[in-house]
Amino acid sequence: MTAPHLAPEEEPGSRRRTPLTLRELVLVVVLGVVFGFLYWVFVQAWNALAIAMGPAGDLSQHLVFGSWLLVAPIAIAILRRPGVGILAEMLAGTIEVVFLGSPAGPLLILSAALQGLGSELPFALTRYRRYGWGVFAASGALGAGLVFFWTAYRMGWYGQDLLTIRLGIQVLSGIVLGGLLAKVIVRALERTGVLADFAIGAASGGTIPERRVR
Repeated sequence: MTAPHLAPEEEPGSRRRTPLTLRELVLVVVLGVVFGFLYWVFVQAWNALAIAMGPAGDLSQHLVFGSWLLVAPIAIAILRRPGVGILAEMLAGTIEVVFLGSPAGPLLILSAALQGLGSELPFALTRYRRYGWGVFAASGALGAGLVFFWTAYRMGWYGQDLLTIRLGIQVLSGIVLGGLLAKVIVRALERTGVLADFAIGAASGGTIPERRVR
């Protein structure tokens, strides 16, 4: 039997107050796994860039840092649920540590949580209702900025003359690679129709599939 309508608490505007459905949870896991492997690829790109930049190679990590923020705003934009950005980032970090042997070890998962938190804050401030370019840019900036201070503590950057330059480059990378690029990816995925079954599809004029009960 097919339920004729969603219950009031499950309407698109209020679904963020209900637990994640199995479909949504699977999507978060898939995004976490896919971007976990992509993040590892970005690490290899960082290593190559560091070598190419010679004496300035230490700054290369800040240039590409935004690429490690992508999964959070993408997950949030698709599902429009609190916490999915943090969860997706932590899953990606776990993949890097457990399966790809990241030299950062378990501390990477903490960094991922901070990245996800920073990336999610701008969407949370709009109550997960706005997904324009400005919100995505703010997501990238905060995701990169928040984790920077934790990384600076671990790496001993405080007191260095390059501290402000490091922060500026990393935030700019976050805006471009972690925010605006995420918006481009989400729009491209949305045009394919593969996201029609999720909250982003409902917000675009579609409907969230009805649940079937036996």
